[in-house]
Amino acid sequence: MAERLDLAGVEWQRVSSKLILAEYLSAVIPTVVFLVGSWFFGQVAPFTRPWLTAVIAVIVVISLALIPRRVRSIGYKLRDDDLLFRRGIMFQRFVAVPYGRMQLVDINRGPLSRALGLSELKFVTAAASTGITIPGMPQSEAETLRDKIVALAETRRAGL
Repeated sequence: MAERLDLAGVEWQRVSSKLILAEYLSAVIPTVVFLVGSWFFGQVAPFTRPWLTAVIAVIVVISLALIPRRVRSIGYKLRDDDLLFRRGIMFQRFVAVPYGRMQLVDINRGPLSRALGLSELKFVTAAASTGITIPGMPQSEAETLRDKIVALAETRRAGL
């Protein structure tokens, strides 16, 4: 019988706190578009319910308030045989990906991420459900981790 994964006492490596700023900036544009659109729609169609816009605005504010906590919930840990990854507040996800199962390690950087010096490290496996993406890593740390994982995967006779 397989041994259960013990997550108690694991010291997680955190992502950069700059990811909080990136998340806020990427949430501002849709929020502003929504608020302007709802205001305009309320002007054009006076029969609309103003409370509906208020309820959605409250949901947006709560979502924005949870961004720092959501970013702090992201973490990873390199172990001898696998990479542990976690994320989520209410809907938590814990994944252990064996190095030998990794097929591709990819670094992605969008314009906002480049401006903040951040990268997104993506691990692809044969099973789509076990692929993981670690957002908000400093560029140098992402490159170092990529090289280390490629070396570890090669020692386990797995091709990348």
